[in-house]
Amino acid sequence: MKNIVILISGRGSNMEAIVEACARERWPAKVAAVVSNKADAGGLRFAADRGIATAVLDHKGFASREDFDAELAKVIDGFEPDLVVLAGFMRILTAGFVRHYEGRLLNIHPSLLPSFAGLHTHRRAIDEGCKVAGATVHFVTPELDHGPIVAQAVVPVLPTDTEQDLSARVLVQEHQIYPRAVRWFVEGLLSVDAQGRVTHTGGQAQAVLAPSSDA
Repeated sequence: MKNIVILISGRGSNMEAIVEACARERWPAKVAAVVSNKADAGGLRFAADRGIATAVLDHKGFASREDFDAELAKVIDGFEPDLVVLAGFMRILTAGFVRHYEGRLLNIHPSLLPSFAGLHTHRRAIDEGCKVAGATVHFVTPELDHGPIVAQAVVPVLPTDTEQDLSARVLVQEHQIYPRAVRWFVEGLLSVDAQGRVTHTGGQAQAVLAPSSDA
């Protein structure tokens, strides 16, 4: 039984999707804890209501990013994680923290990486005239929004889309591919080669193409 620790800063809708999939599909794992840097994060109540341990560590109480990350790692390690999952955790992590969890730290980003790393991904995709957008699950490396890609979902960008429209369409797919990628990890079905390319050892498709009717 593997332990998963999930980090959030707000509602944590991807956290919710992972928790529910883990229970419904009976993974060989459990969500051992949900940790937030904000005491008012809505996802903490969701976790507590399901008997999942929660912890809060306010980054504002630390003099440096390094100090915060060092203490955060202590909190996380108290739950003996096999996997740490970033689910809307709105902090840029230090290289030391990332290396501590190398190979067992996952993130989801709302773009088709390596395109549109950083913020305002949906607005940028629309402004650039992209015809498709999407989301990417990847292993975290010290370079922001980079790292070996585990899974991607592709959605259409419609001519009438607002930033909110596209965000909502992508989020639907995030809730599909993130739990799937986490399950693959805990079941030991992911392989990373020397070039950083991730494959599913059972040959399952690692890309989802959402039909236009999902728009």
